Amino acid sequence: MPRRRRTFGDFVKAFFAFVALAALVFGVPGALAYAVGWPLPGGAPSLDWLQQEITVGTFINVLTVVVWLAWAQFTACVLVEVKAALSGVGMPGRIPGAGGSQLLARQLVAALLLVGATAASFAPGLSQFGQSLEGNQKPASAASAQQTPGGLFGQEQAGSAASAVAEQAEQAAAHAGSSAKDGDTKYYRIQPPEGRHHDSMWEIAERHLGDGRRYKEIYQLNKDREQPDGSRLSEASLIRPGWIMEMPADAHGGELVEMPDEAPKVSQDVKEQISDYAKSGDHQQGGGQQGGSGSGSGSGSGSGDRDTAHITIPEQRPSQGGQQEAPVAGSGSESEGSSFGLPEALIGAPLLAAGLLGALGRRRRHALWQSAMGAIGGRRGMEPPTPTGGAADVQDALLVGADPEGVRLLDLSLRGLAASLAEESRALPTVYAAWLSNGDLHLQLAQPAGRPPAPWQLGQDQTFWMLARTDAERYEDVDTAAPYPGLVSLGTLDDSRLLLNLEAVPGVVSLSGREADRAAVFASVAAELATNGWSDRMTITLVGFGQDLTPLAPNRLRHLDDIEALIETMEAETRQRRGALGAAGHDSVLTGRTGPAQHTRWAPHLVLLAAEPAGDDAVKLAELAADAGRLGIGYLVGTESGDLPGAAWEMEITPDGKLLAPLLGLELEAQALPEAQQRAVVELFVDADPGEGEGAGSAGSGRTGATPPFLVDVTEQGRPAVYARLVGTYEIIGLDTPDGERSPLMHEALALLLLHREGVHPRVLSSALWPRGVTEDVRDALVDRLREWLGTEPDGSPRLRADRSGRLTLAKSVVSDLDVLRSLYHEATQGRGANSRAVRGRMLTDALVLVRGPLLSDRPQGRYAWLTHEIIDAQLPLLVADIGLALSEFHLEKGRAEKAIEALNASLNSAPGDERLWNELLRATHAVGDPGRLQQVAADLVARSGARGVPPRTEALLDELLPTWRSGLTAVS
Repeated sequence: MPRRRRTFGDFVKAFFAFVALAALVFGVPGALAYAVGWPLPGGAPSLDWLQQEITVGTFINVLTVVVWLAWAQFTACVLVEVKAALSGVGMPGRIPGAGGSQLLARQLVAALLLVGATAASFAPGLSQFGQSLEGNQKPASAASAQQTPGGLFGQEQAGSAASAVAEQAEQAAAHAGSSAKDGDTKYYRIQPPEGRHHDSMWEIAERHLGDGRRYKEIYQLNKDREQPDGSRLSEASLIRPGWIMEMPADAHGGELVEMPDEAPKVSQDVKEQISDYAKSGDHQQGGGQQGGSGSGSGSGSGSGDRDTAHITIPEQRPSQGGQQEAPVAGSGSESEGSSFGLPEALIGAPLLAAGLLGALGRRRRHALWQSAMGAIGGRRGMEPPTPTGGAADVQDALLVGADPEGVRLLDLSLRGLAASLAEESRALPTVYAAWLSNGDLHLQLAQPAGRPPAPWQLGQDQTFWMLARTDAERYEDVDTAAPYPGLVSLGTLDDSRLLLNLEAVPGVVSLSGREADRAAVFASVAAELATNGWSDRMTITLVGFGQDLTPLAPNRLRHLDDIEALIETMEAETRQRRGALGAAGHDSVLTGRTGPAQHTRWAPHLVLLAAEPAGDDAVKLAELAADAGRLGIGYLVGTESGDLPGAAWEMEITPDGKLLAPLLGLELEAQALPEAQQRAVVELFVDADPGEGEGAGSAGSGRTGATPPFLVDVTEQGRPAVYARLVGTYEIIGLDTPDGERSPLMHEALALLLLHREGVHPRVLSSALWPRGVTEDVRDALVDRLREWLGTEPDGSPRLRADRSGRLTLAKSVVSDLDVLRSLYHEATQGRGANSRAVRGRMLTDALVLVRGPLLSDRPQGRYAWLTHEIIDAQLPLLVADIGLALSEFHLEKGRAEKAIEALNASLNSAPGDERLWNELLRATHAVGDPGRLQQVAADLVARSGARGVPPRTEALLDELLPTWRSGLTAVS
């Protein structure tokens, strides 16, 4: 290949660089000596000298000293840069506090040497002077899309541009094998990382070949050759400091070592390493399969030599005891022969399902409390609406697929790592991805970061930190900010699940494929980011989404109308974050997540752009994303063609659900949320919202709500065949206790069915009882035993049956005390008791007698974990409070204040935090006419309120009933 010819512009630059260096290095001290002379005093200063008046000459002398110091610093920078440029080995040393000075020296030296035989073209051009030098490191580039190489996933940042560019590079690489001549071969030694910057083949090609797209030529020359550390180059992205690269014949630049005769002065060890490496030049090119820790996606790229970034998959550990942990909680080892019509996409997404299920439960509890506190006047009563159709199937899929324990351990592990590093005064390493493999967590780092803190261990190499599940289970909650909130699931490969850290990507992540397939991936990413359990605060901006996902997390998600609005918003935020980082003295958001400000700053902002930007918008987006990694901003952008400017990592979703990234070495089973399931999930959240309602009634007024889904005949004729007590200790009346070890399992299954009279999907039942997975035959055997245990009705029909959708339901003759409790309250307030005072009082009294304690108070530890998905723990105290309020009102109508107080105290045993009960207790005690007793109730209330203080409405009531309550509390206590 022809050598690059020196142009007239190169000589002009070199001339001006020489003039500038001469003026700065020699002219400045000469001018100072001639014009000012020696600025320091001739002898030691005395006290009289210090008391003299400060004159203009004094200021000039002080200024001269400062200029001398600046000149000395700049001269040191010039010497360091000249030495590094001429030696060709090693990165230039950094002069303390000389960020801008060293950058200027580097560019002047590079321009001067540009016309020499060893031109140092490693420095940016003079036209780029003025860009900020972050931490005395390489200046951040705001290049156009074609000039912004993609970030590599693994050891360094470089990348591939568009597919057309890659084709050009492939054509050039075909001639690389014969480009170097014997006796005139040039070599380059991979430099160690400088701060957050890592050497890469793209940048090596850009510096020494004039075009980063020629990195493939370097790769082909060095592929599979043994390096000084004994390893071999198998992927263009996997290069390590200290490795040696043979360069094409037209390579130029001061960092090169030309062998054998024209080598600059380098150490003997380096010469020997280069000589030994040169002898391996006759290695066989392209032969055999590539080894190493590849992804195992042999068909992903259609080529044996993937030549850019590579995501390394952690080595698989043998399963313990022959039983492998199911990657999907509740269904991992279950046969897929019968799906019962549930959405498999959600069943196969345990972290996404857990996040959605947890957020849905919180939304329903919030609506329940708002209804109870009178915010919406009892619009729907105690029960959330029962999902139907597709929403019911999606809810069941969430229950089957969710792995809340996995989410909890992931969160504990990440926060525990952050806390351990903070204790050792170590910075958080940049994490590109996390792999969940057989229960173990592998973090893939951007660069080696030393040994991890215990109990973390080094993984397959220095860029992997690994934590075994057994070690993660020993972690305890720590008060530290979430270190890696931008992790989000992309898909699975065998038994490993990949979470990509969108926040750490040094550029844009592009996703190509059909529009519907891309939309499903985008929706999955948005939903998991919005509801995951391993992040604190974040902003997720959605552009070009057909389905409005805001109901999932209104505080996190926001939709923008178009790309123009997005660019305007992100330009402002990028400027703000850069300024905030600089003012705080941080080089990235990772250092800002430790220390006193960790809970108030540096929340990630993740942008999901489903519509492909075009023209100038794409270039502007690439420029914004160039520095986004350190600012905590991530971009996932959709594209039709797969050719997106500035894309660091390029992925493709295929019609058969594969997520391909050949240049990253990936072929995953993609995690997606199709449009129909998006609508169903949004429907669940919208139905859970309290919405707007009529004004609230007074406390204890017997608000009318929706009829409970299952009502029991509370007359003598309605005596059940099987009666289970769930409120308090678990007891069953009407059935013999099953023999053997299966008894607890069958009791738990019956409790689940009793709490869901609408029916329980068989897969939901199996995932609840066996969170780590179970086979169909075991599940079906349990259902058969349960059906036999419950027996049959007088007409011979089984008491456990399946409806048309396949869901398991109980006969009306099998009831629980919770069913009776709901039915008594409903009958007392909306049924016969609404028109008969005597009936209302009797039914409310009977209902309160049924309350014997918390739900399933004696449940064994380790079982009934599915209760965390339920809202019964919030429903039961509110139902008991409603019963107590109604009974109190019933007694106060007849002036029986003591009876009212008795009912309220009984309800407070089950709902001690219900403000309504305390307010009614204050009113009932006031009706007794005993100020001392009222003062004691007020003191108990204040003591129970703690640091939060008395609620405003209760405080106002105390001011009305007991104006001296504040001054009297001390005397009472």
